[in-house]
Amino acid sequence: MALRNYEIVLVFSVANGDEAVEGLKKKFTDLISKNGTLGEVEEWGKRKLAYPINYEKEGYYIVVNFTCDEDFPAELDRVINITDGVLRSMIVAKGE
Repeated sequence: MALRNYEIVLVFSVANGDEAVEGLKKKFTDLISKNGTLGEVEEWGKRKLAYPINYEKEGYYIVVNFTCDEDFPAELDRVINITDGVLRSMIVAKGE
């Protein structure tokens, strides 16, 4: 399989506290590490949302660069969608 470069932006809920944010961050970076090569992890931190999501006005942003095969992003998206505490996410395939 061909390896591709990806970038994911995750916005976590801050309503459950800092421990919940750290737990989600670790969960997703570990999952990416198991299925590919983890690159740079940028933490943008807590920011005001442009519009309320699930009645929340703030979110914790992280951006993760990683390399994996072409099947993994669909599985990662599935796991994100069933995980409580994730407000938004976007996975982008980066150019070579």
